[in-house]
Amino acid sequence: MSTAFGMRYPCDNVASADSQRQVYCPKHHQPWVLGVSILGSSLAFIEGSVIGVALPALQADFAIDSAAIQWVSNAYLLVLGAFMLIGGAAGDAYGLKRMFVAGTALFGLGALACGLADSYYVLIGARIVQALGAAALVPTSLAMVSRYFEKQERGRAIGIWAGASALTTAMGPALGGWLVDAFGWSAVFLIVPPLALLALSLAVWRVPVDTARKAGPLDYAGAALLAGALLALVIAILGIDILPPPIWVALSLLLGVAFVFRQRQAQVPMLPLVLFRIPAFSGVNLMTILLYGALGGIVYFLPFNLIQVQGYSALQTGAAFLPMTLLIGFGSVFAGDLIRRVSERHVLTLGPLIAGLGFAACALPGSETRYLSDWLPAVVLIGIGMTLCVAPLTTVVMNAVDDTNAGVASGVNNTAARLAGVLAIALLTAVAVSAFTSALDEQLQNGGVEQAVREQLLERSALLADLDVPEGVASATGVAEIIKSSYVYAFRRIAVFCSFAAMLSALVAWFTLRPRQSRIPRRAGGS
Repeated sequence: MSTAFGMRYPCDNVASADSQRQVYCPKHHQPWVLGVSILGSSLAFIEGSVIGVALPALQADFAIDSAAIQWVSNAYLLVLGAFMLIGGAAGDAYGLKRMFVAGTALFGLGALACGLADSYYVLIGARIVQALGAAALVPTSLAMVSRYFEKQERGRAIGIWAGASALTTAMGPALGGWLVDAFGWSAVFLIVPPLALLALSLAVWRVPVDTARKAGPLDYAGAALLAGALLALVIAILGIDILPPPIWVALSLLLGVAFVFRQRQAQVPMLPLVLFRIPAFSGVNLMTILLYGALGGIVYFLPFNLIQVQGYSALQTGAAFLPMTLLIGFGSVFAGDLIRRVSERHVLTLGPLIAGLGFAACALPGSETRYLSDWLPAVVLIGIGMTLCVAPLTTVVMNAVDDTNAGVASGVNNTAARLAGVLAIALLTAVAVSAFTSALDEQLQNGGVEQAVREQLLERSALLADLDVPEGVASATGVAEIIKSSYVYAFRRIAVFCSFAAMLSALVAWFTLRPRQSRIPRRAGGS
């Protein structure tokens, strides 16, 4: 049996050239594994959602401009997006528990450094350390759940993990707002180290040791190429003003092609390309991109509609999403187990269809609405649809691959989910600005607004609903209503795009998922 920190467990994994079998955890260890995984990943998820409310205080304290303060968030997103898949692969190469402990420790130390930072540049460096820890922590936490639960129990376990993650992520803004108001921005970071230490201690004490599942070390050349490709892609998506976005896209494609060639040649590839020959694996990851992109687009643009058009407060806007959050958080526990009793094909076709109807329903309300009759049905439909998708998507991905590739499968799926939201916001922003500008120009002309005012407004149309009426305009109220109705027009286009993406993901499920899916051979090599 394997040992770690002087402790032995009867449920350690056996993996060798002659014995390729998985010995699962006894029942009394599984709650600890699940609890530690939830605690660890929740730290990363809640820290990602809480930082937004701390940015104004950080900006005031460090006396920096709005462009600089965005790097507190962007630096974290860049590194997390570039290294999460590598973190999962490292778990397969060196052991999931080992990488989970290392990631948790690094994340906690990074948070401590953030809370104690006395300069802007120290803070940015600490955020990068945090992101490196999260890149190892998040995929290995999910992979541990997959590895230590048998297939018939895995869906429910992943459902609990996904539900807890959704609830803690939703708690982030409220918790962060209270901490910033009561103790200052540093409290957002300093609350993490004690919890990270608790997760690390429980992992050392109660999580069984797993041996490395792949023969040989991590493919470092492949990891470097992949990190470069993803880093360039995220920079292009975020629109960071270093080089023009097309150059970053071209660099990402070039490094991506080099990565593929490297994986085809490597004796022990970091990401076995044969994984993508499994219909369930490739299909569900494509579904993840489409669904999480659609959800990210609505969650990003709907608050602007509620606040700037409908007149909601920030608190009311947050409460408007609460039914969806609660449905996903509590419903995922049951949805994760649903595919054991109902065909995964039917569950993952029905879920996106319901979510798609919810996204489409967001296109119906106008400039004056009532929450209960106009927005609540859409929010509930999205919540039900995503509840049927979140945990089952993850379960199917993890069940599609052999235990050898649990970490990399988790990394791929987590990377797909996070990059989907960032990419969707970038693409839908372009759609929104184009639709808003077109509607604004047409309505201003039809309203008889003078040419000079029209030109002045159109020059600043990228502000969308935050566009102010120029001073001295005689029909200021009428122009303000035109701006609101133009944003409603643009938001409706966004809702239709999101609905289309969800419906397309339902088609992907129907054509790629079958009652029984083959799994890759234990010792999968290249493509």
